[in-house]
Amino acid sequence: MRYFSTFLFTVAIALFVMSCGPSRIANTQQGTEIKYKPGFPEFYMNSFGYINNKQEAVIEVTTDIIKGSLTYKQFEDSLSANVTADIQIIDLDNGDNIIKSKRISRTVTTTDQNINSSRETINLSYHQQVPPSNYRITVVVEDHHSGRKLSNTTETYIPKATSNTYALSSIQMAGKTNGDSSWTPITNYNVQSSVDSLRFIFQIISPQSSESLIINTRLIKIKSDTGLPRSISLNNYSTSTIEYKGIEYDEETELQSNRRVLSDYSSTFVEYKFENKARGNYRFEVNTQKDRTDNEETEETKKFKARAFGVKSSNFPTIKSAQELARPLVYLMDEDDYEAMMNIEDTDSLKQTIDRFWLRNIGNKKTAQHVIELFYNRVEEANKQFSNFKEGWKTDRGMIYVLFGEPWYTRDRLKRVSWYYSYNMTDPEYQFRFEQPKLNNKFFPFDHYVLQRQRYYHNRYYYQKQLWLSGRILQRRI
Repeated sequence: MRYFSTFLFTVAIALFVMSCGPSRIANTQQGTEIKYKPGFPEFYMNSFGYINNKQEAVIEVTTDIIKGSLTYKQFEDSLSANVTADIQIIDLDNGDNIIKSKRISRTVTTTDQNINSSRETINLSYHQQVPPSNYRITVVVEDHHSGRKLSNTTETYIPKATSNTYALSSIQMAGKTNGDSSWTPITNYNVQSSVDSLRFIFQIISPQSSESLIINTRLIKIKSDTGLPRSISLNNYSTSTIEYKGIEYDEETELQSNRRVLSDYSSTFVEYKFENKARGNYRFEVNTQKDRTDNEETEETKKFKARAFGVKSSNFPTIKSAQELARPLVYLMDEDDYEAMMNIEDTDSLKQTIDRFWLRNIGNKKTAQHVIELFYNRVEEANKQFSNFKEGWKTDRGMIYVLFGEPWYTRDRLKRVSWYYSYNMTDPEYQFRFEQPKLNNKFFPFDHYVLQRQRYYHNRYYYQKQLWLSGRILQRRI
């Protein structure tokens, strides 16, 4: 009887986790997914549905296009690029009807010859009045000089609030760096650690109400892997380690909490501000409940929303600071030398140490400059292609990409991806297999791949390091 009681208790706990945990994650926004493709226009987009002061439902679409990703042509003393953003709003609850299509065109003219390295953005904002409903917003950005275009999609829900009910909008996130006069929208998951302050804003959507509303918020840190990857020739990770799991939503630490009470309110915006946090993964949570004497909790009285985000390096996804330049050298340096370098606190001394490392190994200054450019280009590409809960260059796929470059061939199967660096696809030293501990879904919204490490990679890794350190990587990439 005792064992049976224990069994029932275990089942009850499991059902509680299944009913509460997944639903919380399902109501957690990650920001709009990044769609990056080398050589194509790079942009970030987001949408926000709200009720304006005339009680009209409005969708705001924000698109930020990276100037350095566009193709420029020389016109006399300046460079010029032409880009368009096509915005389409579709009503999903009414037969997928197209509510509105809008084209916005921009021309960028500059005398900066290094514009292709710029992370400055073209900011496009579009507002459209719509009836309350569920919407899909698609943005297609086209670079007219290259003829290449890329699209991204997100969804926005604007509920129709009736008497004695209320709803929560999505949570919008913005950041501000010291000296900035305005807040910059953060449309995806990643936040640069150079951002000083964070702002979260959402709307209580409701007709005029005399019932008080309790708003409880929390800022929590989630246990996750943010460290450097293990060498490719060492043992594989245990399935119980955070490096294998990637991120553990059940293990959280509350950093801040707040309680507010709204009374006599209609549709109104609520905002919270925080100092930015150290590198890691976080979630801002909103729990709301009507302040009722009967304490009855129903779908109409109690609601939950959250916004997840990850704090990355200062200039993510680019590499600029001395610390950012030093960290990826873990793939090329001896352990003792790397540790000594990372203990250098003075910025100028750290830069000099990095320069001496490259020049001492390669010898020729011009060759060293080309090798350095190739190395950090790969680091930045890895950040753009493979970032999840940590910077892309620190993931297993990012590590292989930085060392060996883009694979010659790939094979993608369920939960497994193989990269090949030889015409002989049966040579084990020239192929790398990655496995997914969890598939990407709304409860685990990350592409997390773990390299299947092998001891026979030791010679291949050593040889690849010598290609980099001798400068021969410029003639032979593998």
